[in-house]
Order: sequence, then structure tokens, then C-alpha cells
Amino acid sequence: MTKRLYLINTFYLILLAGFLSCAAAPEQVDHELPSPVNIIYFVGDGMGYNHVRAANYFEHGEAGVQVYEQDDWFHAAQATYSAARIDSDGDTIYMNGYAPRTAWQDPRYLRRDYTDSGAAGTALSTGHKTIGGAIGMSMHGDTLTHVAQAAKAIGKSVGIVSSVPLSHATPAAFIAHNHSRHNLREIGRYMLFHTQADLIMAPGHPGYNDDGEAEEMSTRYIGSREIWEQIIANDGRTEFYDGDEILYVQDATGDGRRDPWTFIESREDFIALADGPAPRRVLGIPKVYSTLNQGRMRGQEAEMPFEQPLNENVPTLEEITRASLNVLGQNPEGYFVMIEGGAIDWAGHDNNLARLIEEQIDFNNSVRAAVEWVEENSSWEETLVIVTSDHETGYLTGPNHPEVVADPVVNRGIGVLPEVSWHSGTHTNMLVPFYAKGPGVELFEMFAEEKDPRKGPFLQNTEIAQAIFLMWGKPEIEVHRLNK
Repeated sequence: MTKRLYLINTFYLILLAGFLSCAAAPEQVDHELPSPVNIIYFVGDGMGYNHVRAANYFEHGEAGVQVYEQDDWFHAAQATYSAARIDSDGDTIYMNGYAPRTAWQDPRYLRRDYTDSGAAGTALSTGHKTIGGAIGMSMHGDTLTHVAQAAKAIGKSVGIVSSVPLSHATPAAFIAHNHSRHNLREIGRYMLFHTQADLIMAPGHPGYNDDGEAEEMSTRYIGSREIWEQIIANDGRTEFYDGDEILYVQDATGDGRRDPWTFIESREDFIALADGPAPRRVLGIPKVYSTLNQGRMRGQEAEMPFEQPLNENVPTLEEITRASLNVLGQNPEGYFVMIEGGAIDWAGHDNNLARLIEEQIDFNNSVRAAVEWVEENSSWEETLVIVTSDHETGYLTGPNHPEVVADPVVNRGIGVLPEVSWHSGTHTNMLVPFYAKGPGVELFEMFAEEKDPRKGPFLQNTEIAQAIFLMWGKPEIEVHRLNK
């Protein structure tokens, strides 16, 4: 019996047991699928094993020190390849998957059949592999159901958090639907006016540059200048105008009334939201354009992490994480939140080790903040925390590649850059890390049945969302159109 057939049979046996229990004594029912109250889903965009290791070496002088790397977490690897891509002639080129032995024998192999963040984010959010660049859409153009929509169907709150612009590929792929990740204006409008998200926190501020300095920038991430002027009015409106078009915010709470966004932008606002009462629905766009800190002082980049001061008026991803969990945690029914360390990928594209380590450390601190929230405000019986990546970026290895294919980076001690080598300016088909703790990890264990000679058991990126749908159910969603 295949793993998938086994899971399906198990699922229906559990449903049958639940049905029969209606006429049975309570003590006869002793098995059910886990159903976490909260799911905190971390995505380190572009994060491979060597990215984590490099930050550990620089900050701690040793590997394996992150909270998610400890023995009480489930560890596996994850395959990231997409279903297909469109070539320059418009032909559909199907991907060949991941070949474990070849990956460690042929140094050229991992540079082929890699995914992009649109397809990878869609797989992580919907349980379906798709075509490169698609956002919440199948390779045949069908609208796919997000795990965030499963959360909404059972009364939970939903949040989207990132260190890169709100309508960028990964944030969009967890809540929006569009045939192309490049349609930023359409995606921004969709996220703000069509989804039931309770919280969106990410850069994209059209009034500040990447150094957090006042400057007029494009409004492409949020739709238009007219929309932006109405957002910053922060006057509780539910009706927006964009030229001749009228856009309405959605009912996020399920009470039949449209819920306005409460807008925040200052670092002080984000920090203040980490504790105490908070607005029901929050749109947080920090005073920075494309990334929280990775893009600062681009013309004079330093060789060492944190050699240049961080943007003082911009919150860190850790601070945004604390704010988001406090806001979403007010719902007694629980929540789903995706938190992306998006600029890990941007630093990988630049082959910039100093910026990569900065971004990885901020991501690690964000995970630690979430763990603290669980232990102070919830429990590991209620909350599932997932830490993974959508793909590896940069083909980051130690100094012996390609003689030793994808060898580990080399530790040179605390405060010293590890010895590394880069072999790409884009993504690879490497396996990436997967960690989880909380209710439901047994499902991931069952899914991780494929084996890699170096990394051991691995699962497909689609199987994370599939496990969540098993736990929370998968609602029937109608065709998605921008509402009028």
C-alpha cells in the first residue's frame, strides 16, 4: 500500500469511527487526527542547510544551536522542484524531480530543474506543485485552495508576514491567486480587498527608500497612489476608490460586516503591538521600500555582518513576529500565520555572505520569539510550529566543491566569516531543511518516506499543506474574483 493511500484510508477510518461513535459510549473513541489550535509556518526564502550553518558559525562558533535544530523537534529534508516551466518559445517544460544519488555525484545537476518562489510558495500553501511564477493557481489555470482558507473556514485568524514586499511571490503565494507573480499591483489589490486576512505586515512603503529615508517610491506593491492615500488616512473606511473603480475590504471575522484595516508604519507602532490589547485587523507597512534591512546602503556594502547599522526606524523581523503573534493570538479559535525571512533569498542572489548572515540571524530570532510565545501564551499541545524553506539560493557550499559536491561551509569561529564558495546567482534544486514541533508532526513523519544518501528522509513541499488539510479540513472554495 502506498503512503498516500494509507493516509487516505486512515483518514476515512477515523471519520467512520467518529460517525459510529455517535451511538457509542465515550470511552470507545480513542483515536483522532491532531488539530492544532494555531499553526506558525516559517519560510526562510532561499534558505539551505549551509545558510543556517554559516549563521550559526558566525554567531555561535558551532552548528546545531538553533532552537529548531534541537532533538525535541522533528527533522527531515524537503524537495522543492516545481511541476513545470514555460520556456522562451512558450512551450511547457516538465521538471524531472529530484534524483538523490545524482545530486551528490554531479555538481551540475542541482543547477537544473529548480523552482521559483511563486511555484514553491504555492506548493507549500496549497499542496499542489505548479508552473513557475504561478501564485495560488494550478499549471492548468485552476484556482487552488490555500491552507489559510482552511483556517478561515473553521473560524481562525490569518496573518501574512515578510521581510520583503507584501505582494512579492511568497507572501502572495500563501493567500492570493494570480497567473503571474510579476503582476504586483493586481496581487497587492487582491490581498488588501479580496482576502479575509486579519493581518498583513511587510515592506513596500512608497514613501521611504531602502535606507528608511523619506523618498517618493513606486506604489506597485499596494496597487496605486490613490489607494495608498486612502490607506494612510487610517480612518476606518471599508470602501476605497481606484479611479472609477470601487473596492471593498472583506469581512474578516465572519460576522457579516466588512472589517476595516488599522494601518501602522512606525517601528514604535510595531513594538507596541507586541503586548496588550491590539486592533482586530492590522495592515503594517514599515517605513522602508523593498526589504527591512538587506537593501540598506547598497552603494557601500560592508564585508562583515552588522558593520553598518540597521535602519533605525524599521522594525526587525523578530519585532514584527512578536507584534503579529500578539494580534492574532487574541482569537480564542486560534490562527494561521506565515512568516517569511524573504531577504535571505535576496542576499543569496547577490552572493553576499555578510547580508545573508544578518538575514538568517533575524529569521532565527523570529523563530525563537515564536517559541517563546508558544511557551508563554499557548502550549506545544495546542500550537504547531513549522520551519522550512521554499528553495536554496546561491548554491552555497564549502571551499571543496565541486570535488566534494555541495560540501559544508567551514567554521572559522565566532565573529569570523565562515569559509564558503558560491556557485550560482539564482536558485538550485537542492533539498532544504524541514523542522516541526507540536501537534501533527507524526503526519510529517509518515510523509517523509523518501530517502537521500546524505540528508536522510525527505518529504515533498506539497505534503506540508496536505498534512494541514488532513488536520483542519479542506473547504470548497468558489471561483475567486476581485469583489465589487
